[in-house]
Amino acid sequence: MKYLKWAIFLLLVLVIAAAGVNYPKLTIISGYAAKNMASSVFIAGRSESAVEANDHQVPLITFATTEEAPDGKRATASVWGLQKRTAVCREGLGCALVPKGEKAAGAGLVPRRIQTTDTLPFPFGRGEANDTLFPEIDYVQLEAAVSRAFEDNTKQRSRTLLIAYKNHILRERYDDGFDKDTPILGWSMTKSVLATLFGILEHQGTLDLQSPAPVSEWSGDARADITLDHLLRMQSGLAWEEDYTAISDVTRMLFLEADMPAVQREKEAIAKPTEVWNYSSGTSNLLSGILRGQFATEQEYLDFPYAELIDKTGMHSMLLETDVAGNFVGSSYGWASTRDWARFGLLYLNEGLWNGERIFGPEWVAYVTRPTAHSDGRYGAHFWLNAGGIYPGVPRDLYSANGYQGQYVFIIPSLDLVIVRTGLAEPPDFELKAFLQAVVKAINPAMATNPGSK
Repeated sequence: MKYLKWAIFLLLVLVIAAAGVNYPKLTIISGYAAKNMASSVFIAGRSESAVEANDHQVPLITFATTEEAPDGKRATASVWGLQKRTAVCREGLGCALVPKGEKAAGAGLVPRRIQTTDTLPFPFGRGEANDTLFPEIDYVQLEAAVSRAFEDNTKQRSRTLLIAYKNHILRERYDDGFDKDTPILGWSMTKSVLATLFGILEHQGTLDLQSPAPVSEWSGDARADITLDHLLRMQSGLAWEEDYTAISDVTRMLFLEADMPAVQREKEAIAKPTEVWNYSSGTSNLLSGILRGQFATEQEYLDFPYAELIDKTGMHSMLLETDVAGNFVGSSYGWASTRDWARFGLLYLNEGLWNGERIFGPEWVAYVTRPTAHSDGRYGAHFWLNAGGIYPGVPRDLYSANGYQGQYVFIIPSLDLVIVRTGLAEPPDFELKAFLQAVVKAINPAMATNPGSK
């Protein structure tokens, strides 16, 4: 009996210790669930039951109980009734988690958008895509590649797919509940959209990427040497922990903070610029804060992405969500339909020229696709690369916008090709390399027999 009491006592100590360690994590779980539910219903128009049954069936998030408000403009979530979190939505700004102890922002400024309804065919207008056959394409092989992306879809979990060649849609496919107009969360594909805004400012002659980052808090210390180029290439040397399994820098920023750019801005330098490459969502949101400082008013900041990029290129479904403080969450929260994500890729395939209008120059494309030191040829400037051959049997000039759970916009200039895939699984569950190889084989059979030829 004596030993049993000691065993029970030790068990209780372990349970209490485990609860003490993991209790703070519950706020991350409930925060994720509330935010994702609110945005999926408010922006994408999906049902609460569909989000619960699909998007939230991932480790830990399954523990959350989520409730959408009848007006569709807020959602709350908790874990076993603990750590309740609320996300609120505003027209034009998307949804934002309300940090504990703070009130939800009331009505305020929203982006002014100009959305055209011209009937030009895709991609330059909202009309239907031209039905064009290309004699060089192996359509049987192409159909096999598309089918492969949706095989065993309880594992691969593909949602949407679009393959565009020479500004034409070769093939697109949508899983149940999704179509060509359904906005999809791009997660970290948003980083590439954010970077493009800096490319536009550089093209307009109002920004020098080699100049020190305009952060007043860094004046006079080791961080004063950090340039915009260093930030775009994730080689600033600033401390950052990108760990989504714990309360880390990135989860604290996304699920606990009102002013997201401040989290990276306040970090110390642990290396000199260019000495290390460290992927950091905090850096992307810091850049969003820096972008805000380029404009005299908040209204100009909110209007800029839409006036100079998004609506100018007809990506009218795209929406960049803001945090509670009004900063675009450039690391993670960009939504767009599959066709509009394809338009983004085609803008890059056309080197910044859109239906005769120059959005940015070809030198910007050369910049973002130049490999960054210490990234093993995998990263440029807020774009991922195949320069190091991570995708065998695929042209080395491939570059892409990538996001959590397998969101991709692949751009392959040598094949005049853009591929968009969205879903809820990434490698190894989604067989990405085999899929890319199959598409490339359909476009250029020589790549299949001589994969190192390009």
